[in-house]
Amino acid sequence: MNKRLLIVAHAPSPNTLSLREAAERGARHLEIEGVEVVVKPPLEAGPEDVQACDAILLGTTENLGYMSGALKDFFDRSYYPVLEEKQGLPCALYIRAGHDGTGTRRAVEGIVTGLRWRWVQAPLLLRGEWQTAFVEQVEELSMAMAAGLESGIL
Repeated sequence: MNKRLLIVAHAPSPNTLSLREAAERGARHLEIEGVEVVVKPPLEAGPEDVQACDAILLGTTENLGYMSGALKDFFDRSYYPVLEEKQGLPCALYIRAGHDGTGTRRAVEGIVTGLRWRWVQAPLLLRGEWQTAFVEQVEELSMAMAAGLESGIL
């Protein structure tokens, strides 16, 4: 039976869209066969998607020192419906931060702590001016998550 990786990532610009596409590409790597990948923008994802997944990768922009409003909306709609049943859910996060990303990181970490999800890696902060290396970093993150899910170590 395949495991399901849910990618919920806000992509309001061409650069952040390339990050979400990289996350999907990494998770769908040819050598990873036992993982179903579901990719949704935060405004289209909901508690039913979280209930159906075995791990979650979150992606957000840094907006005024906080997560995107779209990701916050996802958490607002999903928090209580998944609180009890999805404790221990493996999760990871990437943040496209024009500045330092620490406020965004703290905000998401606080919510994830409340949900009792389990970090599989420290949040990936993509800081400062755009770098093409960001795409590769997100692809590697999602590939590692999918491979870990497939192998049963997550």
